[in-house]
Amino acid sequence: MLRVARTLLALRDPLDAEVVISELLGAWWAQNIPGLDLERLLGEELVSYATADGSPAALALLAGVASLGPSQRQRILAKKAVLGMVRQGTRRPQWAGRIGAVRPVAAYMSGSRFGDADDIVCVFRYEEGEDGDDPSEPSAGTGASTASEHAVIAVIDHNSGGVLRDAWVTTKVTELLARCRKQAEVDTMATFSELSPERARSLLESALQRSEAHLDSAATAGGAGEVTGRSSNGAGSEPLPKHHVLVRARARALADEPRSGRTPVWRRDRRSFLAARFLSSEAAADLSDSYAASRCVDHIIDYGCDVDFGRPLRVSPRKVETFLLSWLPRRVVLLPEEQEAMPHVLAAWVRWAGPRAGLPEEAMLATLDAVWESTAAFMTSYRDPTASFGLRREVIRRLLPDGDLSALPRRMFAFPLLASDLLSDDVGEFDPTTSAGRRALLKLDHFGEYDVDPQSRGRHCAASTETPAEERREASAPDIDDALDAHERLAERLWDGNPPSLWAAAQRLLDRGHTRPAVVETLLDVLEEAENDDVLAKRLDEL
Repeated sequence: MLRVARTLLALRDPLDAEVVISELLGAWWAQNIPGLDLERLLGEELVSYATADGSPAALALLAGVASLGPSQRQRILAKKAVLGMVRQGTRRPQWAGRIGAVRPVAAYMSGSRFGDADDIVCVFRYEEGEDGDDPSEPSAGTGASTASEHAVIAVIDHNSGGVLRDAWVTTKVTELLARCRKQAEVDTMATFSELSPERARSLLESALQRSEAHLDSAATAGGAGEVTGRSSNGAGSEPLPKHHVLVRARARALADEPRSGRTPVWRRDRRSFLAARFLSSEAAADLSDSYAASRCVDHIIDYGCDVDFGRPLRVSPRKVETFLLSWLPRRVVLLPEEQEAMPHVLAAWVRWAGPRAGLPEEAMLATLDAVWESTAAFMTSYRDPTASFGLRREVIRRLLPDGDLSALPRRMFAFPLLASDLLSDDVGEFDPTTSAGRRALLKLDHFGEYDVDPQSRGRHCAASTETPAEERREASAPDIDDALDAHERLAERLWDGNPPSLWAAAQRLLDRGHTRPAVVETLLDVLEEAENDDVLAKRLDEL
C-alpha cells in the first residue's frame, strides 16, 4: 500500500490524488468475512502502519484518509497522525492543503422517461488551498485543465433495488452538461433536470447503503455481487470500489436533506384506493376473473411502492421483466389462477398507468411487448411451492399468510410442525401469527406436550403411551414458561426475518452439519447474551 502511495508524491492536482486514494481505500470494499469488520480492521490498521512508517509517502496517504476515509473514526485518527508528522518535519505534498476542500456548485439528474436508471451529476469547485495554490492551475495527471470545477457522476439502477451501478469523475464539466442538455432536446425519451444539493445527497447516500447491503447479502448467500463501475471517460468496465470512497466523500460535502423530502410511504389504504381505481377503469374491463385480478394488482402495486421507491405508476420494459421473472418467483405465492392471470393484469396495468405517468405511446407499446415476450418465461420460471417443495396448499397458507415466498425456509425452521401432518387443516389454536398459537406450537415441538382444551378434538396431543410426559422433560411450570418465552422470542425473529443475519447464521450452522436442536440452542444463547441489536449482529456474524 505504501509503495503505491509513493505515486501520490508526484501528483500536483488534488483531484488526481483523490482518485488514487479512493482506489486504494476501496480495495477491500464490500469484502465480507463473518465476524470481522474489514473496513475498521484494515482501515485503522493502515492508519497505524502509515503513522509508524513516518515517510513522506505515508504522510500523503494519511492526508488522503483524513479527507476521504469511509468512517469518521478513520478520518480523525489520520488527521491526528498528519498533524504529528508535520510537527516532526515530514514534508507534505503540494496538494495536501486542498484535498477534500470542495464546495458544491450544482447538481443534475439525467435519465429517461422509463425511469430505469438515473445519472446523478454533482459539480464541485476546489477552494483555494492553505498555501495559496491557484485552483485553476493545470493538472499534470489528467492532461486537461482542471480549471476549478469537476463533476462526479453516479448511476443509480432502480430495477436492481436502487443500487449504485456505475461511478466516474470528469473535469470536462461544460462538455458533459452540454451533451446531456442536447440529448434531452433531441430525444423525447431523455430527461435532464437540475437537482437541489440536498436531494442529490439523499439519493447518493441511499444508493451507497443499498449497494453495500446488496453485496453483503450476496456474500452471505455465497455468491458475488453484480455492482460494477466504469472508467472516468465513461467507457469500459471497472469495479465500482475504485470510486465509491470518492462518491461517499462528495456526498458528505452536500447539504443534508430535511426528513420531509425522503421517499414517501404508501399506506395500505392508499394502495387499496389505487387498486380500486384501476379495477374500475376501462383498462381492466376485459379481465374476467375479478378476484384473481384484484390479488395480482395488489402485488403490482406492492412492488412499485416497496421495491421501486414509491412509484407504482412507473412502467418500463426492464421493470416488467424484473417483476415477472425475478421478484414474483422469489417473493410471492400465486394460486394457479393468479399465475395465469398475472400477465394479462400486468398488461392492463401498463395501459392504465403509462399515460398517467406521462409515458409516450411508443414507450407504452414497447413495455407491452416486453410483457408478452416475458410471459412464456414467467410461466416456466415461476415455481409453485406445492410442486417444488412437496408441500400441500394448506401448509403454504399456514407458513405464508402474507405470501412472502422468501420467508418459507426460515419459517419452516422456526415452526416445523406447521408443515407436518400432526396438525389438522384448521390451525386454529396453532396460529403462528398470535402469541398463544406460537406458544402452543413451541410447547408441542420442544417439550412434546400440549395442554389440550376440553373443547378440542384431541388431534394435537403429541404424548405417547410409551414415553410418559415426566420422562420427556423434568421441569417445573415456571421453568417451562421461561424456556417458552425464550423460544418464542427466537421464533418471532425468525418469522419476521429480523435481523436478516439471524437466519444467515442458522444456515451456516446447518451447513456445517449441526442438528436443528443444536442450532436453536446456539441462537437462544446468542439472543440471551446480546445487550442490543449491534451486539447481536456482531455475535451472529461470528457464528
